[in-house]
Amino acid sequence: DTGRLAGVLQLAADMIGWKDKRSDGHGVGIACHFTFGGYAAHAFEVSMEGNQLMIHRAVCAVDVGRVVNPLGVEAQMMGGTLDGISAALNLAITVKDGQVQQHNFPDYPLMRMAQSPQSVEVYIVESIEEPSGAGEIGVPSAAPALANAIYAATTVRVRKLPLMPELMRML
Repeated sequence: DTGRLAGVLQLAADMIGWKDKRSDGHGVGIACHFTFGGYAAHAFEVSMEGNQLMIHRAVCAVDVGRVVNPLGVEAQMMGGTLDGISAALNLAITVKDGQVQQHNFPDYPLMRMAQSPQSVEVYIVESIEEPSGAGEIGVPSAAPALANAIYAATTVRVRKLPLMPELMRML
């Protein structure tokens, strides 16, 4: 349903202040996704402070039909947003001489609290549609929205994941 997809995209845009002018080195990015019968959109506001990416705000708008447990959906979207950011920023599995190089968490750097957004806002669209999946739907649009925000803040288009090593290489 393209109308429902457009609805979450517009809601995320409105909540992040898409039309607002930013002249302080901040950039915003947005992306949307459909899966398992649900619709989600992410929007981020970011800036660079030296070599540090600052994620000031994360907005997630979701339409998963009739919601039985709003707090559960909100928690799923927050967790999915953070997981999507973590995967986008630093996570990679590399292979050398046929061997995976990452063996445990020290080799697979999950997002640190200092890298996480200052706020994650979740907006749930009220709906009378049949309930749909609200599990993984909070993950897929996070990385492209974050990449778009980085481009808006830096004018550097990162097209390879993980984002941070590529961004540092290109700056």
